[in-house]
Amino acid sequence: MNRHPIAVALRALRQTLLGPDARPERPLLARWPGAARYAAPVGLLAALGLFLITLTVESEWGLPMPVAVLFAAMTVAPLLALPRRPLLAWRLTVLALLICTFNAPADQSWPWTPPLALGSVAVVAVVVARVDRPVLGWVVTITTVPVFYLVHPENRVPVLLLLGALAIAGDLIRRNRLSRHALAAQTELSEREQERRAVLEERTRIARELHDVVAHHMSLIAVQAETAPYRLTDVPAPAAAEFVAIAASARDALTDMRRLLGVLRSETTGPQTTPQPNLTDLGAMVDAARRAGLPVTVDAELVDDDRVPAPVGLAAYRIVQEGLANAARHAAGAAVRVTVRVGPSSLEVRVDNSPADVRPTADGGSGHGLTGMRERATSLGGTFTAGPLPDGGYAVAAELPYDAEGGDR
Repeated sequence: MNRHPIAVALRALRQTLLGPDARPERPLLARWPGAARYAAPVGLLAALGLFLITLTVESEWGLPMPVAVLFAAMTVAPLLALPRRPLLAWRLTVLALLICTFNAPADQSWPWTPPLALGSVAVVAVVVARVDRPVLGWVVTITTVPVFYLVHPENRVPVLLLLGALAIAGDLIRRNRLSRHALAAQTELSEREQERRAVLEERTRIARELHDVVAHHMSLIAVQAETAPYRLTDVPAPAAAEFVAIAASARDALTDMRRLLGVLRSETTGPQTTPQPNLTDLGAMVDAARRAGLPVTVDAELVDDDRVPAPVGLAAYRIVQEGLANAARHAAGAAVRVTVRVGPSSLEVRVDNSPADVRPTADGGSGHGLTGMRERATSLGGTFTAGPLPDGGYAVAAELPYDAEGGDR
C-alpha cells in the first residue's frame, strides 16, 4: 500500500531522531574476518589516542580541564558507537558539533578541533551508506544545521558540497549492496529450487522403477494364483478359493499402485477416473484379510457418505489397510479388531491386535507404514498414536477431524 509522502517523511524523521537503529544488512569488516577479530582492541586504543590528542588540543586553546575532558569524551563517543549503532553515533556527532564549540576568534574559520571535524565526516560517511533513503535525507538536512550556524561563511559551500557528495556516494553504495544481497538471495533460492527439483526427479525415477518391478511380480502372482487350479490336479475347493482370493488381492494391489504411481509413467497421462476407496469399502477389505487367514473383527458404525468428506474416508481406509498389513506382518495369528466411530466433527479409527501367537520374522519392515499413517492423519489436522498395549498387543489410533456441515465435495 502506497503511503502519503508527508507521512513517509514524518516517519523517517521520527526514526532519524528517536527510532532504533535498523539491523545492518552486513556488519562492518564482514569481508575481513581476520581484521574484525582485532577491531575491538584496536578501536579502543585508537579511541584512547584520539581522546588524548583532543584533550591536548583543547588544553592549548585555554579551556578548563573539566570542560576539555567533557568535549574530548563527546568527540570520541560517536566513533565508539559507530560500528553497532550508526544512527546513535550520528546523533552524538550532531550534539557534539552543537556543543563542542570553542568560541574561536573572528579570524578563525573553524569552531571545532580537527579530531572532531574529521571524526564527524567519518561518522556521516558511514551513516549515509547504511540508512534508507528517507532517513538519509533527514540525516543530511539536520547535519547542515550546525554548518550554517557555526561554520565561517567562506567555508560553508565546501562543507555543503562535501555533505552532498557523501550523501550521493552513500546512497549508491547502499543500493549496490542491497542489489548484491538480493542477487545472492535469488541465487541461493535458485540453487535450492534446483536441488529440490533434482530430489523430486530422483524420487520420480525411483517410483517408476518401483512401479515396474512390483507390478511385474504382482502380475505374476495374480496369474499364477488364477491358473493354479487348472495347472494342478485334485485341488480341493477351499484351496481353489484361496487361490482366487490371492489373485484378487494381487489385482487390487496392482490397481492401487497404478492409481498412485501410474501417473509418473508419463507427463502426458490423463486424469485418473477410477474412484478412490472409502469407508464403504472396509467390508471388502476385511473379507479379503479374513480369507488370507487374519482373524479380524469389525466394530464400525454405519457411515453416512454425505457426512464424512471423501479425503477423511480415504485416509481412514488407508490407515485400516496399513494397520491390518502390519498386524499380519508383525503379529501372525493374533486377533485383530478394527473400530470406527463417527463423531459430530471427527472420525475415530483404531486397529489393535492381541499378542502374537508366533514370534515375528526378522524382516520387520522399514517403518514407513507408521510414518504414512501419521502423515495422512496430520495432513487433515488430526492426531495419530501408535504403541504397544499393556497385554502385549499393539494398537494404532487416529482421530480425523472434518467439517460436518461443509464437507469436502
